[in-house]
Amino acid sequence: MPKRQSGNKKGKQSNFAKLSIFQPNKYKFKKTCPLSIKGAPKVDYKNIKLLKRYVSENGKILPSRITNVSQKKQRELSLSIKRARNLALI
Repeated sequence: MPKRQSGNKKGKQSNFAKLSIFQPNKYKFKKTCPLSIKGAPKVDYKNIKLLKRYVSENGKILPSRITNVSQKKQRELSLSIKRARNLALI
């Protein structure tokens, strides 16, 4: 009676490797910052319409990985939001 082979055979992929979420993304593209493009509005604590776009329902500042804002603009944005909160504009 031949032995059963346990595990993966050579040359075969595991079930986890077949799933698309575990494979590297071939089509990655760089997202541009919406506040750095030409004609973008200036980040200012008085521009409440712009600031509300980057604040959650609970009043928390959204992270840059969600909003695609660059690090430099994210720092300006968070400072402006904090200033607007201090003056009770938001």
